[in-house]
Amino acid sequence: MQINKHVHAIKVPFYIVNPPRTIIERSVYVYLIYGTNGVFLIDTGVASAETAIFDYIRKTERRVEDISMIIQTHSHPDHIGATRTIKGETACAVAMHPAEKHWLENVQLQAEERPIPGFDSLVSGPVAVNRLLEDGEVFDLGCGLKLKIFHTPGHSKGSISILLLGYMALFSGDAIPVPNEMPVYEDVKASVASIKKLMAVSDIRHLLPAWDEPAKGGEVYKRLDAGLNYLQKIHEIVLSLTKKDPEPDPMELCRQAFTELGLPIETANPIAAKSFMAHLKLRNKKSII
Repeated sequence: MQINKHVHAIKVPFYIVNPPRTIIERSVYVYLIYGTNGVFLIDTGVASAETAIFDYIRKTERRVEDISMIIQTHSHPDHIGATRTIKGETACAVAMHPAEKHWLENVQLQAEERPIPGFDSLVSGPVAVNRLLEDGEVFDLGCGLKLKIFHTPGHSKGSISILLLGYMALFSGDAIPVPNEMPVYEDVKASVASIKKLMAVSDIRHLLPAWDEPAKGGEVYKRLDAGLNYLQKIHEIVLSLTKKDPEPDPMELCRQAFTELGLPIETANPIAAKSFMAHLKLRNKKSII
C-alpha cells in the first residue's frame, strides 16, 4: 500500500499460541521508504516476513538489493523477526536506539528476560547493530530525505518514533496504545510522556504505527489523543481493582482488567499483566494524563 511518494506500507499477519492452546491473532506493519539511493526499511515483522517484503519490492519495480538500511523502532520479536535474514540477503546496515541494541544482538537474552510463547519461531536470530540513533538526531538518508528521531520509551526502554521531514510522515512503532486492544508497555508514565511528545509535533500528515492502521489528516491527532485516554481508562480500572488488594497477583489482575476492558479473558498473559502492574507505581495519582 502506497502512503505517499516515498513511503509504502506492508501488513504482516502472524499469531501467538497462548498457553495452553489459545491462538492470539496479531498483525504488524512494516514500512518502506523509497529513495533515489536505496530502500530504507522501518522494522521487519516476524521471521518469514521477508517473503512479503521482497515480493512487494519487486512488484513496485525496485530490487531487493536496493535495501540499504533497516531502522528498528524497537527490538520486540514482531519487529526484528526477519532482520537477520534480510541483512544476510542484502548486506544492509541496521540502526536502532542504544537501549535496544543488546536485545537485537542477543535475542536469547531477550527471550530469557521477556519470554513470550513461540519466541524462537518469531525471530530468525541475532543481528549486529551498525548505527545507534539518539533522540533529536536528524538522520540524512543521502537522497534529499531526512529523518528526525524521537526517543519515545514506555512500550520499551529504547522505542523510537521516526519523522520523515518534509512529508511529515511519523513512524510511531508501538509507542501509541490502541484502544480496546491488549495493552503492552513497561512504563506507563514514560508512555504518557512519549505520546505528549509526539502530540507536540506540528503538522503530522501521516501517522504510521506498527500495530494499528495508518492514519492521515485530522485523524492523526485524534489517534494520539485516543491512545492517551486509553492509558487513563486502564489506570482508573487498575486503581479500582486494587483498592482492597494493593499487592495483587499479576495474572489475576490481568484477567480482571481484561474483563473490565471487554478483552477475551483467555488471552490474558504475563506481558499484558506487566502493563497493568506498571500502574501501581502511580497509584497515588487519579489522573496520569
